[in-house]
Amino acid sequence: MTGARIVVIGDLMNDIVVVPRGPILPDTDTESLVRPRAGGSAANTAAWLGSLGAAVDFVGAVGDVDADHHAESFREGGVTPHLQVEPGLPTGTIVILVRGEERSMLTERGANAAFSGVTVTDQLLDDAAIMHMSGYTIVKDYGLGAPQRILQRARDRGIPFAVTPGSYGYLSEYGAERFLDDVRGAEILIPNLAEGRLLSGKEKPMDVGKTLLKHAPIVLLTRGSLGVILFRRDQPPVEVPPPPVATLVDPTGAGDALAAGFLAHWVTSRDAEAAVRAAVLVAARAVMLYGGRPPV
Repeated sequence: MTGARIVVIGDLMNDIVVVPRGPILPDTDTESLVRPRAGGSAANTAAWLGSLGAAVDFVGAVGDVDADHHAESFREGGVTPHLQVEPGLPTGTIVILVRGEERSMLTERGANAAFSGVTVTDQLLDDAAIMHMSGYTIVKDYGLGAPQRILQRARDRGIPFAVTPGSYGYLSEYGAERFLDDVRGAEILIPNLAEGRLLSGKEKPMDVGKTLLKHAPIVLLTRGSLGVILFRRDQPPVEVPPPPVATLVDPTGAGDALAAGFLAHWVTSRDAEAAVRAAVLVAARAVMLYGGRPPV
């Protein structure tokens, strides 16, 4: 490993965040707060890394209509974009219905489904201290085989990589064993509790984390308002509660922000416990904002 940058690979979306002000009424209007935001799990992580001052590159696919807008937004946030522009395809879009800590997502993958990894050069990988890949790209945008090829290139070059599994629904359809085989050799896994249960076949959080250590030496098991449990091989688990949050506005992107907070600290210190304590602070900032990214 010779590089110093964090290379984030995965989904880029246009989010439409909707917070109904009451029950959704059929066949008529429901007063709601509606906010368009740039999103995508991997793109959110890159944006938070940029806001934390990390040297970060983002790789993903985007539609041609708003490609320039997304590229400029990344650059303004301290992220170097490497975008695969897809003429004739829309940028992926998600309508996110938010009800407290619960969310429902209506998703069109758009250009993400055409991701080929064409902008992942050898030089980009050689400059990486670590590569981070969104599980959405692995379990949903795998038609061209790009995620698997990129992970193999990282393994071949000795580049450590981190993975967030992504959507429980997509992961369930894709298959836990298949996913774990794809990410073999990962340095860091960051599942939420539902994803961790699916991947491990265990129910209790401590059993989930300990089982997943077979697949990565560092596991961050996220549990929403209950905080994070850090698992490391040959060390006891560490439970890290979240800090108090004045107002929970929107949980969208909290896990992406947590991943960014962890990686930004870990890549310079290799101190996982300090990194996860820094990460929960970043996630707490995220839930007080509409959408999954920090303001630019």
